[in-house]
Amino acid sequence: MNYFIGSAMFVCMCFGITDKQIKTAVETHGVGNMRDLKKVMALGGQCGKCVELAQTIIDDTIIDESLFKEVG
Repeated sequence: MNYFIGSAMFVCMCFGITDKQIKTAVETHGVGNMRDLKKVMALGGQCGKCVELAQTIIDDTIIDESLFKEVG
């Protein structure tokens, strides 16, 4: 179950992590998988229900970012 606050969606209810926080971690810290994400924020260490959705958000953010990079 996911809950929305404003335009952000809670992905991890145990630690109060939103999709926007995950996207920011990908963009600013170069997070590319759950192992990297866990180094930046507490996520997936409690019940684990958020892991699959968090990985999907990471993957989608990486794809979105790569589509807009300039090809030289």
